[in-house]
Amino acid sequence: MDLLDLETFAAVARHGGITRAAGALNTVQSNVTARLKALETELGARLFERHSRGVVLTAAGERLLPYAGRIRALVAEAGRAAADDGIPRGPLRLGAMETTAALRLPPLLAAYARAFPEVELVIGTGPTAALVQDVLEHRLDAALVAGPVAHPELAEQAAFEEELMLVTAPGLPGPGALAGLGALKVLVFRAGCSYRQRLEAMLAARGIAGARRLEFGTLDGIVGCVAAGVGVTLLPRAVVEPAARDGRVALHALPDAEARVATVLVRRRDGHVSSALEAFQDTVRGDLLLTSPAE
Repeated sequence: MDLLDLETFAAVARHGGITRAAGALNTVQSNVTARLKALETELGARLFERHSRGVVLTAAGERLLPYAGRIRALVAEAGRAAADDGIPRGPLRLGAMETTAALRLPPLLAAYARAFPEVELVIGTGPTAALVQDVLEHRLDAALVAGPVAHPELAEQAAFEEELMLVTAPGLPGPGALAGLGALKVLVFRAGCSYRQRLEAMLAARGIAGARRLEFGTLDGIVGCVAAGVGVTLLPRAVVEPAARDGRVALHALPDAEARVATVLVRRRDGHVSSALEAFQDTVRGDLLLTSPAE
C-alpha cells in the first residue's frame, strides 16, 4: 500500500472533496483522482461516494481512515526517532487538564524551558478522556490526566496528588446538606472530565439525583459562577484556595476516598520516547510535582 495514496485518501476525507484536497496537497485534481483509483483497485473496495457537493466516506473508507492516520503518525515518529541524537530538541506536544494547566504547569514548564531551550513546546488542554484519546491517536506525545488510567496501550507515571474540595458560594452548606437545597445546579467542564464524574458520583452516593449540569470551558468561568451562587462544583483545593481566601467561595472537605486523586503522565507504550519527552518525564519526577499540596 503506497504511503502517498494513503495520504491522498486522508486529505480527501478531511476536506470532503477532491478539488479542496488537491489544493491542500498542492497538486492537480487528476493526480488525486488517480491515486484514489489506484488505492480502491488495490483494496477492491470503493472508499468514497461522490455527490454534487463533494464526497463522503463509504463504510470501507470509514474503516480505513483511522489506519491511514496511524500510519502517517508512525512514519513521522520513525523520522523523529532516526533524527534523535540524545539532545532534547524539536517539537514536544503535551496535554493537560485545565486545572493542571492553571496551577501546576507554569513553574514546571518554566524550569523545563530554561533547562532545554531547544525544545519547541506545544501545550493543549482538555478533559481527561479527550486527552487520553489524543495520546492514543498520536496527536499528543504525552498528557497529564487524572489517574489511574489503566489502559493497556498506555504507560503512566505518577506526577502528584490533589485534594478535591466541594466548592460553594459563601454561606451554603457542605456535602451532607446539599439535598436540602432544592433544585441543585452543578458547574462542570464538558463530558470526559474526571472531576465531573467524581462530583456526580459523590452526589449519587448522598441520594442527590437530577442535579442540573451547566458546562463551562474555563476554570475562571466555573469559579466565578460558583462565587455568584449559580451552583456548586468539585475542584482541587490548591486551585480554589485563592478565591476562598478572598471570601469569594467556601470550601468543604470530603472523605479521603472521595477527595484524593492522582495526576499521572501518560504516553503510548509502543511510541518512541524522544529525548525531549524523556527530559520532561525526568522533570515530572522531580520534587516540584511530587510534593503534595500543602494541607
